[in-house]
Amino acid sequence: KWKGDLNAQCWLWKDHTSWREAARITELSAKLRPQYIAKCGGVYSSEWFWSKLWHCLNVAPDTFTAAFSWVELADWIPSVLAGVADPRLVKRGVCPAGHKALYSDDWGGLPDKEFLTALDPRLAELRDRLYEKAYDASEPAGSLCPNWATRLGLPAGIPIAIGEFDVHYGAIGCGVREGTLVKVIGTSTCDCAVVSAEDPVADIPGICGIVKGAILPGYFGIEAGQSAVGDIFKWWVEVVLGGDATLHAQLTEEAAKQRPGQAGLLALDWNNGNRTILVDQRLTGLILGQDLYTTRADIYRALIEATAFGARAIIERLQQYGVRTDQVVCTGGIAEKNPLLMQIYADVTGCVMEVAGSSQTCALGSAIAAAVLAGAHPDFASAEAAMTSLKQERFKPIAEHRAVYDQLYALYRELHDSFGGLTKSADLSQVMKRLLDIKYAQRA
Repeated sequence: KWKGDLNAQCWLWKDHTSWREAARITELSAKLRPQYIAKCGGVYSSEWFWSKLWHCLNVAPDTFTAAFSWVELADWIPSVLAGVADPRLVKRGVCPAGHKALYSDDWGGLPDKEFLTALDPRLAELRDRLYEKAYDASEPAGSLCPNWATRLGLPAGIPIAIGEFDVHYGAIGCGVREGTLVKVIGTSTCDCAVVSAEDPVADIPGICGIVKGAILPGYFGIEAGQSAVGDIFKWWVEVVLGGDATLHAQLTEEAAKQRPGQAGLLALDWNNGNRTILVDQRLTGLILGQDLYTTRADIYRALIEATAFGARAIIERLQQYGVRTDQVVCTGGIAEKNPLLMQIYADVTGCVMEVAGSSQTCALGSAIAAAVLAGAHPDFASAEAAMTSLKQERFKPIAEHRAVYDQLYALYRELHDSFGGLTKSADLSQVMKRLLDIKYAQRA
């Protein structure tokens, strides 16, 4: 019956069709339970749990009614390995629960039935078939079942760590600690930081959540990010230009020959909406400053710079609310493959960009959790020290480039705040002319 029914299949984070439901959750939470959204930046996202469930209920009620429960992928995979088929017995991780499902021990777990009833009574009914408790990575999700032990060639009964999202385990695989910002740069970008749970943490507007134990046990996990990074470059090179990896490399080589601001372009990195700090998935991209001489490499570089400006906005927001970013460690395919992007990120943010030693930090992070759980290391700090590393190459800000990017970033923020709805009385009349001034100065 459900074959070919997309609504009965997995619901991916980057599907933003539930934006109306997300807006309503934000509205009702602000009115009825402001504490719910205070820890997730003040705005609920269409990328998250309840908005997707509610959207399914609205557009495919038969599918919603037929589903007994919903399980995050990060929880489902450990349960499969443990041979647990009953969703009521799946041990849920606090990482997906806290960041996406409004879970917190402060209010007894998931949102209460009164609040869910205000959304839709059928969501309140579903709550009983979800979970009451969520756990951090120090807890076992179960033990490896005989079937999967045989398939994997591992001993049956070994412990399986609680699941986290890929980027959160990726932060552990990068050796995250207080003062470290980890950037997992791929099709999108996710930024992760930790703060001791013994210290008070201010609510941070526009971020994706402050969740105790979401990354490391005993620490608040802080998440932010950009809904598209590599996907923007792919859109330009493959969708618009009809190219492939060869053209990516060619445009990177051509763009690397340019000076900052030389092409006179400025872009907004919102081709898949804005995750942080505006939390508005309806926003769209923009490229300003094109003329009859603009090349495809010019635009390629402008798109890289736009994602760097978005990254700087996130770093500044974290710093504004007391989160240290003494070190920035990058991981993911783009961080390893594109030194031009890494240098631009260093120049734009003013931060030294380091690259994780492992090319599989998300898998490494989960292996670290497994090693701690199995007793190979006494704690996560010891395991990170023994199992993680950084590459020798470091990308340091170039002062001359930094000065130009400061000017461009100021213009970016004017566009960001105006089109993002932060400033209703913005005067953009001089943005294009100031962009031209930078262009002519760089070409001179």
